[in-house]
Amino acid sequence: LACGDVEGRLEALFGRVRAIQSKSGHFDMLLCVGNFFGSTSEAEWAEYRSGAKKAPIPTYILGANDQETVSYFPDVSGGELAENITYLGRRGLYSGSSGLQIAYLSGTESQEEPAPAYSFSAKDVAELKTSLLSTPNFKGVDILLTSPWPRDVGTFANSAGEIDTKKCGSKLVSDLAASLKPRYHFAALEKTYYERFPYRNHTVLQETPQHVSRFIALADVGNTSKKKYLYAFSIVPMSKMDPAELVKQPQDVTENPYRKSRKETQKIKAPLCAEEEPPCQFFFDLNKHQGKKRPSDGKERGNSQPKQVKKPPQPTGPCWFCLASPEVEKHLVVSIGTHCYLALAKGGLLPDHVLILPIGHYQSVVDLSSEVVEEVTKYKSALKEFFRSKGKRCVLFERNYRSQHLQLQVIPVPLDRCTSEDIKESFITQAQEQQIELLEIPEHSDITQV
Repeated sequence: LACGDVEGRLEALFGRVRAIQSKSGHFDMLLCVGNFFGSTSEAEWAEYRSGAKKAPIPTYILGANDQETVSYFPDVSGGELAENITYLGRRGLYSGSSGLQIAYLSGTESQEEPAPAYSFSAKDVAELKTSLLSTPNFKGVDILLTSPWPRDVGTFANSAGEIDTKKCGSKLVSDLAASLKPRYHFAALEKTYYERFPYRNHTVLQETPQHVSRFIALADVGNTSKKKYLYAFSIVPMSKMDPAELVKQPQDVTENPYRKSRKETQKIKAPLCAEEEPPCQFFFDLNKHQGKKRPSDGKERGNSQPKQVKKPPQPTGPCWFCLASPEVEKHLVVSIGTHCYLALAKGGLLPDHVLILPIGHYQSVVDLSSEVVEEVTKYKSALKEFFRSKGKRCVLFERNYRSQHLQLQVIPVPLDRCTSEDIKESFITQAQEQQIELLEIPEHSDITQV
């Protein structure tokens, strides 16, 4: 069982735990995050401390989050406070007899060094990370316990309701969660319940698949809104799991919410100009069971004959985009090159929405000959430079669906309204809402090989 802020309401908590155990059976432990003690805890706590009452289940708690409750934790390194109630300590790793590994960090984030007794600093987080990441063959931890939420946890995910996850929580906790890769991460303090969609701990196509992480925030005990404050779950230690079973990805898995914040931290250390922002590339197949497959036998690459200029296929019917076709609307054409031309979009999303199109009848980017690719690249570079001079950046995409002629869409958006990461986040969020899986491609990949 995991529990949110108890706030000293021990009778309410343990009464509920007894009821659950009588109905559902025995639980191994109770993990409490957030404020275990409150301003009026002393009377109830005295009965447990004296042994007059006993917790019905081994209970593990985090430390103080304010000066008022520091006195309940006499030893900062942790220890038993009463029978069946154990304070884990300021930070560390608890290993259960079953092999379950529970990382924990007590307190709230502080900029001071050293941090107050009820807080943690960047140094505390760094030392905890170092002690765990230096373990041979470290793959992650089973559970992470913190009181604050991790900042940006809602990125790419389902809504957290009234909580703004871009402003709420701790950036240090985000960094810790990104490094420790917990299978379950519990937090509290915001007096609400939020179970985030599971997220990946690897980059698709670039890294070996890893287990997913689940973040669960719990409400306060006995809250009048009836928000969930107890969470029951079953977990097999990752050390005892079949590797293939461990890395299975559920259908609702999302991208890692902390990747953006970590990249921003890196940018602070080595700032990039707007024009130097790394591009993001995505690929997905809307029609994977139909249409022409890409050659994968490598015969063209292995041919020792002189390379023939690849001619575009001829259209099977009228085409609105072949420049020589009577159907093309020539008043929209902006520029004509040797192999490509530039045109305004007929039903543009914005007034300066333009298209890069091959003069010949090519269906997709992957079908283009090398000389056409070279000219497309020149058009892309010229457009990026032009729109940059207008205070904009480009979003480029190919909508290869029921189309016989390649259209490379170029959408300019204001530099001061969004970053490349914001654009990427929007694409991923919209794709997930439409149940489309986007696969991020490494920056210098050859898309014809995907």
